[in-house]
Parts: sequence; structure tokens; C-alpha cells
Amino acid sequence: MSNDQPVYLTEEGLQKVKEELEYLTTTRRREVAQMIAEAKAEGDISENAGYDEAKTAQGFLEGKIRELENTLKRAQVIKEEGKKNVVSLGRTVVMREVGTDFDETYTIVGSLEADPVNGRISNESPIGKALLGKKVGNKVKVESPGGEIEFQIVKIE
Repeated sequence: MSNDQPVYLTEEGLQKVKEELEYLTTTRRREVAQMIAEAKAEGDISENAGYDEAKTAQGFLEGKIRELENTLKRAQVIKEEGKKNVVSLGRTVVMREVGTDFDETYTIVGSLEADPVNGRISNESPIGKALLGKKVGNKVKVESPGGEIEFQIVKIE
């Protein structure tokens, strides 16, 4: 994803990003600064593994902070507006693999919140892309490692 693309988040997802950023910029920064100070207190830093580890941790921390700040700048909250009978971001879709009685339920979210194990799939995933804009009764075909699978949309919430 390029740095100018919007990041789609639910209200809950946006709050989690803000909370993580708050934790990293306050508590975690202080912890890393303390690690650096303790390592410096041990003396010569030229061959001090503790100091090197603390500086590496600081680099990772600052990188994560910049990443989260960038995410917040590009964040677009998914609204529950629009047509309720069309698959869109934030909607939950019940679909059935054609030829079976097995239903699967997924909520379409932005890539940052995707968690397929818990039924949250990205709008950028193959199945997410296939579902967007579809209605109840529509069929979609999705490529999987085992070949093409066809699903029929049963319900949109």
C-alpha cells in the first residue's frame, strides 16, 4: 500500500490505533529511554551489548510511531451509510459455497483490521474484492490455492 492511499478503519479500529500510539509515545518511550540510560551507566558504550539492544529497540519504536502517525493521517472511518443491500466496507456478509450447505460469515474491513480467523476480511483480499458491490443472491468466484470456488451471497447485514 502506498503512503498516500487511504487506510479504512472502523471506529473501533481507529480507537485501537490511537491507543497504541498513545502507549508507544508515552509509556514505551520512557521505558526505552530508561534502558538506554541504564546501559550508558554501565560505562563504555562502544562494546556494550545492552546499549546496542536499547538503541535498536528505540529505532524500532520510533519507526512504529511514525507508521501509526501516518496511518492516522490517512485514516478514513468506515461509515454505516449507503445501501444496506449492497456489500461494502463495514458490512457483514453471509455466503454459501455453491453446492454445499456450509455458510461462512465475514465482515469487510480495511486491510489494517483484517483478521480472517475471526471473520474480518480485507476489502483488498481476493474474496473481499469479489464481494464488494454485490447483492443478496449474486454469485462470486474466488481463486484459492485449491482452485476456483463459487459462493452465493445469502445475507448482508
